[in-house]
Amino acid sequence: MIKLIEHESELDRELLMKTLSGRKLLSYMRAYGPNYEFCRFYKISDETGEGFMFIINSTLIILGDGSLRCTQEIDLFISMNQPFRIEGDQQILEGVDLSDRYQPLNRTIFELIPDDTPLEAIEEHVEFNPKLPDVYRILSEGFPNIADFSLWYTDTSHRCRHGISRVFTYRDSTTASAVFDIGSTVLIGQVATSCAARGKGYAREFLKWLAKFFNGLGKRAYLLALDVRVSFYEEIGFKVVGREIVLERVDIEKDSITKGKLADEQ
Repeated sequence: MIKLIEHESELDRELLMKTLSGRKLLSYMRAYGPNYEFCRFYKISDETGEGFMFIINSTLIILGDGSLRCTQEIDLFISMNQPFRIEGDQQILEGVDLSDRYQPLNRTIFELIPDDTPLEAIEEHVEFNPKLPDVYRILSEGFPNIADFSLWYTDTSHRCRHGISRVFTYRDSTTASAVFDIGSTVLIGQVATSCAARGKGYAREFLKWLAKFFNGLGKRAYLLALDVRVSFYEEIGFKVVGREIVLERVDIEKDSITKGKLADEQ
């Protein structure tokens, strides 16, 4: 059974706090609550177990209690909503009926391990409260398929106002965001450098600074990378703590479709 969640109290916080995907769900519930059409939360239950689903714009996240398996109801839900990306519980994703709609992509989970890089020389170039249009300008060069400005701005500013997210820039040319900051865990995303500043090592310097910055706050920071970026984060010295697959539509042209394609399908 799939039931629309109407109150935050219906969530199993202890279960959701165990994974990055679960924490992401909690962060959006905290930011938006259950009353927005583009951001919906569901409880799943059947004879095998229970879990939760969360759909934000075109991304579906599925979480289970370890017993829940993919059901016909989940397949029907995916067929009806046709999200661009599906991620979350790996056992459930393995049971999704892909047919010819989705392809699996590799994704690596990195923990940002701080090193001995001096902070002072870098921090003077960090903007802790950048103007969001400037951030979008950088992102649009790094992510050609990013959502239109109004949608991105509305979502990003809303999450920042609610204390869920933070946005930074470095030397006015590199940006990164804390997608969520819950308890002692931070997820870093939307890392990009403007075309004119590429090749100068800004992203490397900035990410090392972020690792040390959040570590100094008593937090562990993570980021997710498709195959094309894995070697870059390994060279920085970040630690691989997990690997997973995500599912993406093959009938919609997006920048990431060929980047993380499984090796045996290339």
